[in-house]
Amino acid sequence: MPAEDDTRERREAERRRLEERRREEEEKETGPYQKLEKIGEGTYGVVYKATHRPTGRVVAMKKIRLENEDEGVPSTAIREISLLKELKHNHVVQLLDVVHEESKLFLVFEFLEVDLKKYMDTHTKAQNTGLPLEQVKEYLHQLIQGVEFCHQRRILHRDLKPQNLLIDENRNLKLADFGLARAFGIPLRTYTHEVITLWYRAPEILMGSRHYSTAVDMWSIGCIFAEMITKRPLFPGDSEIDEMFKIFKILGTPNETVWPGVSSLKDWNPEFPKWQRKDLRTLVPGLNDEGLDLLEQLIDYNPARRISAKRALLHPYFDGMARPAHHRMDMRGY
Repeated sequence: MPAEDDTRERREAERRRLEERRREEEEKETGPYQKLEKIGEGTYGVVYKATHRPTGRVVAMKKIRLENEDEGVPSTAIREISLLKELKHNHVVQLLDVVHEESKLFLVFEFLEVDLKKYMDTHTKAQNTGLPLEQVKEYLHQLIQGVEFCHQRRILHRDLKPQNLLIDENRNLKLADFGLARAFGIPLRTYTHEVITLWYRAPEILMGSRHYSTAVDMWSIGCIFAEMITKRPLFPGDSEIDEMFKIFKILGTPNETVWPGVSSLKDWNPEFPKWQRKDLRTLVPGLNDEGLDLLEQLIDYNPARRISAKRALLHPYFDGMARPAHHRMDMRGY
């Protein structure tokens, strides 16, 4: 009976629609949190804007993507939680709560609407320049404070980039997304090869070094420092070899004099083109001598000689710096 079959199919389709809607509504609620919207996708899963129903507080919820839901919470998530619970600092995004429901895991963070990438894009669109130099100094100082706090606790960030530096309405910069962070000991352990977003990736990682340290974060900070001033990435490579060559063209092709041990790294090639070092002053105009000196120490080829976060905070570039201005920012338009 075609008419009956048609009716049955319509009923079944309606039942499926209702079931799907019910599941979606259930998905919106996680513990005491109500999801509002998806705002991004991190290394380990989806990030939502949500509210804490009892208080109305707006939060960011990171749903951890489980490789095999039957096996429960992965060690990567456990590692991330254990690290983040220890990190309570003005310039580190705070982990507020952990919700474990059946085979799902959610990390609940304070919510900040604007990241440095978005902030720079909006500012440079309006001003057609990089950020004001005093603001660059303020954000750089805050960034290094957050990183120094992590490094003192033997934690590498390993994925520093403008997209995971968040800014609150009081103009505080906070480190976010410790998705790849891992506790490290001495001697340094072997890490995975793919770690840092290409443009901010330290040369020792690009060269296939099996051991690396806090110096990888300092390189990333140097790249971010220059980008805040010029509004352009310093080394915008589109592949690993292109990234290396972008670095070589500015800093000169490295050798054993400037970087002892470079020729024994896995991906070193003695046939690499030989470029001469450029004057950074021409690439980062407006930066004073102290700022240039700090930048050069942040992007030193030799990881052992690259400036540490602790020493960077004592650099003359930050001498006489006024306390951060905690006036409220108008976040509309970001």
